[in-house]
Amino acid sequence: MLPGKNGLFFSQASKIIMDYRQLKCFIAVFEERNITSAARRMFLTQPALSATIKALEQELEVALFDRLPRGVEVTADARVLYPQARRMVAEADALARSFRKEQNRQQVVIGIESDIATSHVEQVLRAVQQKEYPLLITLEPDCTGEIRFGSEDQRCEDELFLPLFTEPYVLALADDHPLGRSEQLTAADLQDIDWIQCPGHDSHQRLLPLYGARAASPAANAGNLTLALHLVQSGMGAAIVPESLAQARCNVITRALPEQPLVRRTGICYAAQTQAIPSVAWLLEHLRQVFAG
Repeated sequence: MLPGKNGLFFSQASKIIMDYRQLKCFIAVFEERNITSAARRMFLTQPALSATIKALEQELEVALFDRLPRGVEVTADARVLYPQARRMVAEADALARSFRKEQNRQQVVIGIESDIATSHVEQVLRAVQQKEYPLLITLEPDCTGEIRFGSEDQRCEDELFLPLFTEPYVLALADDHPLGRSEQLTAADLQDIDWIQCPGHDSHQRLLPLYGARAASPAANAGNLTLALHLVQSGMGAAIVPESLAQARCNVITRALPEQPLVRRTGICYAAQTQAIPSVAWLLEHLRQVFAG
């Protein structure tokens, strides 16, 4: 509330309406102490500025300025109104900026392929949150969007690939699996494993040599590596999966694969023509710089 003459108050509950331009004009006159200077500052004529101040005084039913031969003198009511007017104008300016910022945000739709670790998705999203280039990020599942976050194996023939993460495939076991007692495995240790396989997955052909003679008789099959880990947790067998996926699971332990280390690269799959989209071009270059090391 603003105390006025005779103990009166200006409050939001009153019928007084002070518009943004009136407050800006009041602030200019208060700070300049001169109608001519304030009018120049507001790009108004002196009569227009004087009329605006007079209208505000009539709405508030107080005198805000005493006119002097040279300039003006502020009244006690003006001194009370001034900090409140500054606050109200600042809030209005901030609101306008927020709307402009929202309208200027460029949208980027990112498809997230299955079998991408949550920790990796979070790292990428943190990296692209930049105040100087605000993006409206929309995440969609699987093969959608201007760009996709997936493995290099999932890249289409006409797509380019920006690698972000490189990680090994590991053997994922339930925490009570007998092989968990061995810190280092040999090729012979893999011969009697009950394998959980993903025959439709892009990595399947690469993993077949590790399955050995038991490749033709899996303990269970899964549609993707994430689902395979559910089967591992249930104790149905072991699976070969990227390290980041296994590390996120409770009751799952990992062991390095013997003799034949395999790695997976994940990153951004994108068509060459999408680089013509400014937001996509900025995002790709920014990720390239962030993950270069």
